[in-house]
Amino acid sequence: MSDAQIGIIGGSGLYEMEGLKVLFERNVETPFGDPSDAYVIGEIDGVNVAFLSRHGRGHRLMPSELNYRANIFGFKLLGVHSILSASAVGSMKEQYHPTDIVFPHQFIDRTRHRPDTFFGNGLVAHVAFADPICAGVSFLMAEAGREAGANVHVGGVYLNMEGPQFSTRAESNLYRAWGVDVIGMTNLQEAKLAREAEICYATMALVTDYDCWHESHEAVSVDQILDHLRTNATTAQKILRGSITKTANRRRECACANALQYAIITDPRVVPPRVKEDLAPLIGKYIK
Repeated sequence: MSDAQIGIIGGSGLYEMEGLKVLFERNVETPFGDPSDAYVIGEIDGVNVAFLSRHGRGHRLMPSELNYRANIFGFKLLGVHSILSASAVGSMKEQYHPTDIVFPHQFIDRTRHRPDTFFGNGLVAHVAFADPICAGVSFLMAEAGREAGANVHVGGVYLNMEGPQFSTRAESNLYRAWGVDVIGMTNLQEAKLAREAEICYATMALVTDYDCWHESHEAVSVDQILDHLRTNATTAQKILRGSITKTANRRRECACANALQYAIITDPRVVPPRVKEDLAPLIGKYIK
């Protein structure tokens, strides 16, 4: 029996949602090292959930320092089949105001230093990633957002920058010319690895600022971000609670559930035994 069906990744304040019964914490060892923190296992509305503080409790880790592989692999070991993500973003369009919530369906990668695949070392796989978000889960979260009274936007492009610095004005205006909707620092690697792990992934992007392109607003600051995150915290908790049971009970007819079925290229006979052992939670139903 798995520890949890649904994974939630975001700030540690998400643990405080109404109706959550915390059961225990679990430190998980992975072939890729340690996750950001212990997983908090809880039960809400009859569903077991696993929470992970993305940056570690106390916000100890920069976006470039996160062990994305360990974080997602840990969810897989706990039995999670769907991840609901929450993160702060900057708005790249006038109509996305601070405290609005966007459910993006596409990504552009502007990162440089981050491992973002479980494969290599003698095993090659190429998963389809044209549609990087699980639309079924994203639509459920957006519906919960409307029910919670949030100003919700469905779809759009999330540009994943490297950070930890915010954009220059030249970069911000370039990304707007590309048609980008929001900008953040963390979600793309999570989505890539969740797809390789055959876990459904959707993100709730909490708009905190207008980056630095908006002439009538001050350039983004940490104080501004934290203030708008506090405003959004209760709404985010309501959205997650409204999504958990529906996500747990949905039929996984999406491509996420079998993403590796035709993705593994390497002849199983030449895959190193250690790689087979380490990746067994991911590839065990395809390679023995």
